[in-house]
Amino acid sequence: MEFREIEYSDIELILKYKNHILKYSDHIHGAAGLKDSDNIENWIKEVKLATKKETLLNKDFVPANTFVLIIENKIVGIINLRHELNDYLFNFGGHIGYSVRHDERRKGYAKLMMKKCLEFSFDNLKLDKILVTCDSENIASEKTILASGGILENIVNEGDKLTKRHWIYKNK
Repeated sequence: MEFREIEYSDIELILKYKNHILKYSDHIHGAAGLKDSDNIENWIKEVKLATKKETLLNKDFVPANTFVLIIENKIVGIINLRHELNDYLFNFGGHIGYSVRHDERRKGYAKLMMKKCLEFSFDNLKLDKILVTCDSENIASEKTILASGGILENIVNEGDKLTKRHWIYKNK
């Protein structure tokens, strides 16, 4: 089992992950725009540049790290950690977004990725609290957030859906 940032050597694994997720969903949560990328190598380059504000290609975005959980030469999940919040992220997106392969769900991988990501944010980014959101109907995601120490602050309207906003504190 390996939890780490994405590397150029992951191109084939990322493509397999992308194709798997898109069989079941029209969105890949926590994957920093992977769904819309036609060139995985360029996507990896953008993800790597996104780790610093000075090198962000899209100045409307915030710096972020994108991590993968690899088990037996297969990406089972991707998690994206935003270093700060813009208006949209504060209201709807949060600091963290993630996804797990459909055939690997209900095995604790989302909780493991969340734990590792929280450790990174508290230790490396020196954040004291992390906002994690989920669609009000996504019970599995909410269970992951609550198991990670999430405290529900409120529920907000995001167009035609409700978004639950949870805070996870460093010292709780």
